[in-house]
Amino acid sequence: MTTTSGSSIISALGAGSGVDFIKLAQDISAASFAAQRNAITARKTALEAQISAAGKLRGAISGLVSALGDRIRNGDLAPKPELANPAVAKVTVPAGLNPRGNFALEVTQLAQSQTLVGRPYANRDALVGQGTLTLRFGTVNGASFTPDVARAAATITVTATDTLATLATKINQASGGAVQAYVAEGASGAQLVMKGDEGAANGFVLEAAGAGGAAAPGDLSYSGWQPATNAGELQTAARNAVSRLDTVERTSPTNRVTDLPGGFVLNLTATNAGAPTKLSFASNTEAIASVMTDFVAALNDIVSQLADVAAPIGGELGNDPGARELRRALAGLAGQIVMPGAAEGEPRTLGDLGLALNRDGSFRLDKARLNRSLETSPDAVAAMFTTGVSGIFATMDRLARDNNLVTDPGSLGGSLKRFEAQKAASDARLAKITEQQDNLRERLTREFTASERRVAASQSTLAFLRQQVDIWSNSNR
Repeated sequence: MTTTSGSSIISALGAGSGVDFIKLAQDISAASFAAQRNAITARKTALEAQISAAGKLRGAISGLVSALGDRIRNGDLAPKPELANPAVAKVTVPAGLNPRGNFALEVTQLAQSQTLVGRPYANRDALVGQGTLTLRFGTVNGASFTPDVARAAATITVTATDTLATLATKINQASGGAVQAYVAEGASGAQLVMKGDEGAANGFVLEAAGAGGAAAPGDLSYSGWQPATNAGELQTAARNAVSRLDTVERTSPTNRVTDLPGGFVLNLTATNAGAPTKLSFASNTEAIASVMTDFVAALNDIVSQLADVAAPIGGELGNDPGARELRRALAGLAGQIVMPGAAEGEPRTLGDLGLALNRDGSFRLDKARLNRSLETSPDAVAAMFTTGVSGIFATMDRLARDNNLVTDPGSLGGSLKRFEAQKAASDARLAKITEQQDNLRERLTREFTASERRVAASQSTLAFLRQQVDIWSNSNR
């Protein structure tokens, strides 16, 4: 409580009337606004409960959509690839894709990198000779080399103190990782090994300009290499992978083949020239059944939560239009068409996936209907589990967005906006009441201060009169 000038005066006068006017002013001002304050506080508490209930419902729906999207994007529901000859390749399906069909796969050539093993030196610390090495990239074809004019050559300056080991380091640095160089010590001595990247265009030559001019250890030209003068240094030539999918030939600079029908990826591991192997994709029915079980359980959690907060008696959202609209949307979920482009006889509703509504508004999984759809239209069922514009995820995502829409007064988002606006108005009204109560308390304090002055003056006059009467009485004796 703030001490005013009036209350200070009352204290200074010693509260001659015997009444605590400061407390009296405070009690009167508080009592004057108590009814209003209590009503608004109670309304604010109710609004906070409504905001919490609506927010939790929205969060439950958004959480369901997020979890469903994660299951789809993580590839749990993607068709399982089956390769008759698994040694030929590994098949992967990126998350969110659903390839279909059967294919014949033939791998006639694997991609590989160029590998050079240089002529031997006495040891790794042998000097290689002073000069310049130029590393050029391009295509090596037999004894010919076609440079790639789009790639800059790497120039390596070799000093008189450079050894075979330091030369390997300089090649690694100058190539920027395009060539891996190291020294291998074996029965023939120390040899410089150089490996490029996979792909025919990643071949390379090593042009040497040495000071000595003689191709012998200690002269830099001894470390150079050209395909026309190859004397066994070339161990493997750079080449592309070559495969045929349904007899259509494809080349790839690496053994990873992309841009295939439906988006699946092949990682080639062996050749099977002349003996194509069958590649097929089977719908992951077990994963789909598992997701539907979890989906129904999550929906029932939302239904149970909605039943509690939207109960006609005692429910925070008992008469809320947003809660009523959510209840209506959930009741119609099983019959909602989620695949408008489905062919005749193919599943198109959540009911076709086994979602069934009970009389009390909860859901159950009709496994017989789900299994029937999986048996008769497995590909169509799998197509319902994507993150595209149609399907179960898109349907639930729209439901979540509709309930987040603050511009729709009939949605949970609209209800939240209304509750929050009313709460803000209640806060503003409470602040105004506090201001009015303080003003009344100060006014009463001033009035009581004036009254206390008058009481004090009266008591002083009365004391004076008593004193005079006593004097007069004594003089008459």
